[in-house]
Amino acid sequence: MQVVKKPIGRTNQLKLFDILYMTGHNFLKHWEENAESWTALTRAGYNLYRDVLNTPEFLAFLTDVVSLTGLDIGCGEVGNARFLAKKGAKMCSLDFAPTFISHAHAAKQQTPLNIEFHLADSKNLPFVQASFDFAVVHVSLMDVDDTDWALGEAHRILTTGGFLLFSILHPCFSNIGSRKVFDDNGDLIDRSLGKHFNSREGEKQSWTFGAALHHIKAQHQSSLLHAFIGQFQAGLTA
Repeated sequence: MQVVKKPIGRTNQLKLFDILYMTGHNFLKHWEENAESWTALTRAGYNLYRDVLNTPEFLAFLTDVVSLTGLDIGCGEVGNARFLAKKGAKMCSLDFAPTFISHAHAAKQQTPLNIEFHLADSKNLPFVQASFDFAVVHVSLMDVDDTDWALGEAHRILTTGGFLLFSILHPCFSNIGSRKVFDDNGDLIDRSLGKHFNSREGEKQSWTFGAALHHIKAQHQSSLLHAFIGQFQAGLTA
């Protein structure tokens, strides 16, 4: 299957990034600033939540993707897209952070796989209607400030009978201040929901990979994240 792209070239992609970057989209600025350390720590094996828990369960939901054309939206450093390409899928991957896309190209040079990379926004996918058999969004949809728009775009580029598979951070347990509560003996007794009921949409929080050793963490700034998780909280409480 041939993927037919809209007429949007590299220059226009960079203009799109510049417009988003310069007009107050702080979540884009912070993800671009996070990307170098995020890639280094992930590829060093410190992204345990992804590698040990989330990704295996996420990929277990997938059907056979051999010879299917897939789109990885919000691909980051493209670890999952590489896995799907090894399973026989013809993959396109996109992210709106240029540093992630640069690292994706570098990884492809070291280990060539059937993957194309695009610098693009999930709310303005550079593909014509019905271009893909499936799309995946792996723990990044809650970083989008308008999920309805992004999901509409994902639907537009899928073929009839195509499917979208996505995962997000848990809407209850990924809020600012959310933490485990222990008694005086060190036994887990509760879970605080933090600012679950009064957080501001897109509120920024600092985060790092807990599995990294202290001297490794000291070499990297903590990542600043803007989770638009309220869009999913509303769905749980409706």
